[in-house]
Amino acid sequence: MIEFDVYRLELEAMTEPLSLLKDSLHIGPLQDEVSELEARAQEPDFWENVEKAQQVQTRMRQLQKRVDRFHNLEKEREDLLILCELGDEADDAEVLSEVQTGVIRFRHDFENMRLETLLTGPYDKNNAILTLHAGAGGTEAQDWVEMIYRMYNRWAEAHEFEVKELDYLDGDEAGIKSASILVSGENAYGFLRSEIGVHRLVRISPFDSSGRRHTSFASCEVIPELDASIHITINPVDLRIDTYRASGKGGQHINKTDSAVRITHIPTGCVVSCQSERSQVQNKETCMNMLKAKLFALAQAAHMEKIEDLKGNQMEIAWGSQIRSYVFCPYTMVKDHRTGYEVVDVDSVMDGNLDGFINAYLSGMQIEK
Repeated sequence: MIEFDVYRLELEAMTEPLSLLKDSLHIGPLQDEVSELEARAQEPDFWENVEKAQQVQTRMRQLQKRVDRFHNLEKEREDLLILCELGDEADDAEVLSEVQTGVIRFRHDFENMRLETLLTGPYDKNNAILTLHAGAGGTEAQDWVEMIYRMYNRWAEAHEFEVKELDYLDGDEAGIKSASILVSGENAYGFLRSEIGVHRLVRISPFDSSGRRHTSFASCEVIPELDASIHITINPVDLRIDTYRASGKGGQHINKTDSAVRITHIPTGCVVSCQSERSQVQNKETCMNMLKAKLFALAQAAHMEKIEDLKGNQMEIAWGSQIRSYVFCPYTMVKDHRTGYEVVDVDSVMDGNLDGFINAYLSGMQIEK
């Protein structure tokens, strides 16, 4: 069958792109590093420093996962080539359908791995702290925040990132006023930084008895979680620390005391809050880490060397501008205004299918460089 030849030629043509991808991902050096870490883990005194040992094991798992993904991609191509040969000999339409599905999957997997080579920023490999805020519009905007909160959780789940809720403030009647999550995994910030800005929703409001069309806005802020190599000093005099009883999603199960913490950085008006832990001390520590990361990101965006140089008007950087529109009515479309990338399957996007938007953004950034 001619169709088998078409797919076979496409797969054979991927030999060089796969070789280039292997070099770009540094698969050889990564395998060497995994071997070195495995040898270190076998040393008798390896567990004497538990924290360091855990860091080594985490690094080893991350590297092995990347190496395995590439090798699986190579095997995926080899299996499809064999399937093409067998199906062509048997002239089997069912095998052709299996090859078609497999080639589509291979293209998707290859593109996702190629995307990782575009993550060259200094903090792209870090975990990400993602914060959502409802814009003007009351319940309608708060419901929109809950929708995109679910969207980002579904995206993270599909990419096997770990998600930890840091803060969650219920809406007045429905939805969410604001929420913060920590998305942990290699390149989490590199992928999610494409989502920074204002997200616009157009739909028939379920909260309007007249069935009128409404426009709602929500902001998405993404900052990298800082590692121990970056030291930020904040003057305690510049902080206002408030404690309150945890509320919102799961809040009633956290405890009955004022364990939640909110910290305001007075010079900038920057506010962070955390209620995910049972202990006020733990929540305060998490808050301080969030604040340091937020101020560091603001200083980087404003090209300032010192946190002390930040003033309140710099907070506009965190909100950014409207980046994407989600239209539910009178037609369905999601369009990114920075790249022009758009899809009509709104439901798929709301279920976390954001890879097309992220890919278009990162590819555009690469072209600009």
